[in-house]
Amino acid sequence: MKTFFYRFYQYVVALPLFLIATLLTALSTSLGSIVGNHKFWGYRPGRLWGRFTCWIFLLPVEIERHASIEEGRSYIFVANHQSAMDIFLVYGYLGHNFKWMMKQALRKVPFVGYACEKGRHIFVDRSSVHKIEQTIEKARHTLQEGMSLMVFPEGSRTRTGRMNSFKKGAYQLAEELQLPIVPITIDGAFDVFPRGKGYCFLRRHKLRLVLHTSIAPPSKEEGNLRQVMDESRRIINSALPVAYQDNK
Repeated sequence: MKTFFYRFYQYVVALPLFLIATLLTALSTSLGSIVGNHKFWGYRPGRLWGRFTCWIFLLPVEIERHASIEEGRSYIFVANHQSAMDIFLVYGYLGHNFKWMMKQALRKVPFVGYACEKGRHIFVDRSSVHKIEQTIEKARHTLQEGMSLMVFPEGSRTRTGRMNSFKKGAYQLAEELQLPIVPITIDGAFDVFPRGKGYCFLRRHKLRLVLHTSIAPPSKEEGNLRQVMDESRRIINSALPVAYQDNK
């Protein structure tokens, strides 16, 4: 019975309000970034949107902070990617201004894609070597402006709740620019809205975000980049429930 009422509430109340909030967020981000400071408008409306989404869908949120993040300093945040709900959790509750590194396909999402472009978020274009180089150059420029970057190193959402292998792009940027890496564990998002399970409803479950202590950037020493990748993945994995931990 509780499940029925929650599903009814989603469609009648939460979903319409979410769509209105998404449109308002996209418009404010686009217009604000065009006429004002993209560092502010590319983040603040999205932060409110993320918090509102978790609230309107009645999803409890728990934050664990083991890292001291300095205001105005650049970081590369790396997190596991459990579901589409990760976006709202991170946007709403990370508490530090950043730009997303996201799939090129998201540029086509009505209103949202345009807002992300105007907000100077970074679309990853893997269609050619030249496009990949352009993406990396844009990310490099963004980080040199004092902005932080949020990356899902898996590249796509998990289908099992366990992490996929990590790609090295974000770690190469950290190595080149000598920026600290902050591992983030996302827990609960897979239980709320798992990928590829045929669900059209959210399931009510606590969302948990764990901000771990930062890791020193990779050195130029051979093999160190892989060590840092493995270490960050191990840290993220350690805070997941046992059922979703990768024990390879």
